[in-house]
Amino acid sequence: MTQVDLLNLTIAQAAPRLERRELSPVELTEAMLQRIAAVNTQLNAYITVCAQQARDVAQATERMIRAGYYLGPLHGIPIALKDNIYTRGIRTTAGAKILADFVPDEDASVTARLKRAGAIILGKVNMHEFAWGGTTDNPHYGTCRNPWNPERFPAGSSGGSGAAVAARTCLGALGTDTGGSIRLPSSVNGIVGIRPTIGRVSNYNVVPLAWTMDTVSPMTRTVEDCVTMFEVIAGWDPLDPHSAQVPVADYRAELGRGIRGLRIGLIRDYSLTHVQKAVGDAVRSALKTLEDLGARTEEIPMPSIHGNISAQLTIESCEPSAYHQEWLRTRPGDYGEDVRTLLEMGEMYLATHYIQAQRYRSVLRREFVEGFRQVDVFVTPTLPFTATPCGATEVVIENNLKEDMLSAIMQFTGVPSLAGLPALSLPVGFDPDGLPVGMQVIGRPFDEGTLFRLGHAYQGATSWHTKSPRL
Repeated sequence: MTQVDLLNLTIAQAAPRLERRELSPVELTEAMLQRIAAVNTQLNAYITVCAQQARDVAQATERMIRAGYYLGPLHGIPIALKDNIYTRGIRTTAGAKILADFVPDEDASVTARLKRAGAIILGKVNMHEFAWGGTTDNPHYGTCRNPWNPERFPAGSSGGSGAAVAARTCLGALGTDTGGSIRLPSSVNGIVGIRPTIGRVSNYNVVPLAWTMDTVSPMTRTVEDCVTMFEVIAGWDPLDPHSAQVPVADYRAELGRGIRGLRIGLIRDYSLTHVQKAVGDAVRSALKTLEDLGARTEEIPMPSIHGNISAQLTIESCEPSAYHQEWLRTRPGDYGEDVRTLLEMGEMYLATHYIQAQRYRSVLRREFVEGFRQVDVFVTPTLPFTATPCGATEVVIENNLKEDMLSAIMQFTGVPSLAGLPALSLPVGFDPDGLPVGMQVIGRPFDEGTLFRLGHAYQGATSWHTKSPRL
């Protein structure tokens, strides 16, 4: 296979070739490392590249396959990890100067599970400092850039994960998502990413942002690949006290069922309002495709939906400030200005503000539970706009009015975060400038399977996920 052929392989395409020994893990890993060397100077997607370790592991996985020890569909697959996920013996900075020299002596649970499945870790990818922001404009390790246009942002906080996957430097990556940090980069980088139900995937040994909303999950080019990674990391973990003892479904077996009869909900006066025209057009077109596949749509009222941004900002301010309290007093100068300001603001909230925000979460969740009596999933855009220029702090969505970037970013992704629901982002088109548009699909608690099924059916009928940036 040519270098280009190797880079464009999906996990689903590479895995059977590796099992049949038609493709070598060493060859595949080397192609990815060469790709990283070629594009990372431009994109700054990786903070740490584990080149020699990756080569050593690739050789070991190849010997295992030759000896008849094939571990499954991630065996020999090169992946990347967001740099707030612990990796034993490899520094884990969380995108922060404060943790620049931190080398964990044990793995995160998700890291350990991926290793046991035979995955090859290429490196640790860039992120917004301590995951508190949505741009991945990192003052310590450099600004991460969007492969579709390096003058545009990759979103965040898992911007490095999104850019690394879209740029074909790995076959999949892990990100973390509190208020949208997997789904936002998935949207603007034209890939797939899922936020799981709270408790579905272990957070053990992952540097926290906001404990009550943090999640870990995969980012890939296809829904099928996302399922392959998700099945490995999902499930109860005794090391995480918030891990849910809920059985993990056989998601892959459900992918081919189709979506005929599936009921799709649009939140009245919310799902398709206050969005850039290109975003609205792409999502409406995607809904038409889903209807052609047998799904039906209907509007559902949700009276409390408009309070979500205020509640999310309150929780995402208070909880990080509690975690960072000591460093904020002893090492304030080691934070980037934007993150330090947000952490200082978090200490200004009253306990009553935080409690009211948590009460709002219960109200919102109840409205979703009621809504799920009528529909199977809800759909919104992932973001109301496409990728903005790097360094921008404001965005224009409509009527030439400038809005604060942080609040605008949270418009749709904060909703399932607050309600503790799973949400999938998948690519559904491009704007006139060739920048990707993402659609968010929100599901019932622990019903990631329906989201995967819908996304897989959509990708079977469209080709947006096969497009690649020209770097």
